[in-house]
Amino acid sequence: MRSTMLKCITIVLVVYLMNQNAHCELQVGFYSYSCGMAEFIVKDEVRKAVSNNPGIAAGLVRMHFHDCFIRGCDASVLLDSTPSNTAEKDSPANKPSLRGYEVIDHAKAQLEAVCPGIVSCADIVAFAARDSVELAGGLGYDVPAGRRDGRISLASDTRTELPPPTFNVNQLTQLFARKGLTQDEMVTLSGAHTIGRSHCSSFSNRLYNFSGTSSKDPSLDPSYAALLKRQCPQGSTNPNLVVPMNPSSPGIADVGYYVDILSNRGLFTSDQTLLTNAETASQVKQNARDGYQWASKFADAMVKMGQISVLTGNAGEIRTNCRVVSS
Repeated sequence: MRSTMLKCITIVLVVYLMNQNAHCELQVGFYSYSCGMAEFIVKDEVRKAVSNNPGIAAGLVRMHFHDCFIRGCDASVLLDSTPSNTAEKDSPANKPSLRGYEVIDHAKAQLEAVCPGIVSCADIVAFAARDSVELAGGLGYDVPAGRRDGRISLASDTRTELPPPTFNVNQLTQLFARKGLTQDEMVTLSGAHTIGRSHCSSFSNRLYNFSGTSSKDPSLDPSYAALLKRQCPQGSTNPNLVVPMNPSSPGIADVGYYVDILSNRGLFTSDQTLLTNAETASQVKQNARDGYQWASKFADAMVKMGQISVLTGNAGEIRTNCRVVSS
């Protein structure tokens, strides 16, 4: 009798621990029972925003990337600064270039009205990035959810955890490796630069002050450099000057980014540097040739990136307002 009871207790304990572990894993359809309309509500808000301003799609993809690379995918990028702390969103890496915060705010407000305290801001960011890729012409993909929101956001983290546009291929490879991403996934995710825009300050050093022997980066196509100089005049004090990342199709998630790199028309040093390494150059050529393969790899890499150092279970919190820590 005692032996049977111990076996029953053991079985119950094992089942309990298995269930606890399951709750700590991200799951596709995580909100199916607790807030069945969650992903539809987010997609509707993203669709409305992109319809009004197609560039928002690129902003929301970049937001997910910048969120995940700092402290994991925990919506720390959404937190506002306080009198005692400068948050990630107010760092030079994110301000004024990162955009789309209001889309997340609107989605969160809708979700709180329907399912209060259920859907995390971190999951909203992940859903919105997926919806943006799809609306820009990329492949849709299932987003495993169950992330919880972090309570810490430090502008200083952006200096060491986000790749600046001046990084070379070795620096990019090492940084992505620290996040658990391969070199091939780094090249694949760099393709996000197929949509969106950049401020002139992010690449003007390639036009006017590249080195002691050359004012222009010699790896930059001369005709493209001349166009960029017209768009970004030397000495301009206008901080709002922007250019499309992929001029031929700035609003479409296609392989034009890779075609441009092969033509020496990569906008950033961190784009053009992909040709300086035999393996990454081969991946650039392969992606340029096969748009569907790149789109499929991009979807898989986004899913993997979306699982970097996530908070699950009882860690973190579910914010009521994505801009403010709740507890």
